Amino acid sequence: MKPINDRVVVKPAPAEEKTKGGIIIPDTAKEKPQRGEIIAVGPGKDGIEMTVKSGDIVLYGKYAGQELNYEGNDYLIMREDDILVIL
Repeated sequence: MKPINDRVVVKPAPAEEKTKGGIIIPDTAKEKPQRGEIIAVGPGKDGIEMTVKSGDIVLYGKYAGQELNYEGNDYLIMREDDILVIL
């Protein structure tokens, strides 16, 4: 996959299975992860270089991006502006 313009492809981190106290979280109560790894980065838009690069771990907005299932894996495609911080 090669995103265009200022888009990035993110592989979301798996949802938490347990709380810190050891309570198992059922699938219906799991929160959507807001952390992931950058898989692919577009070339940028209007001559502005991209800040993120492949392999970066990032935090993004709760409802950011378009979900995509590609070859059995879940990904998000989002604009670089939807990324809040590089960890």
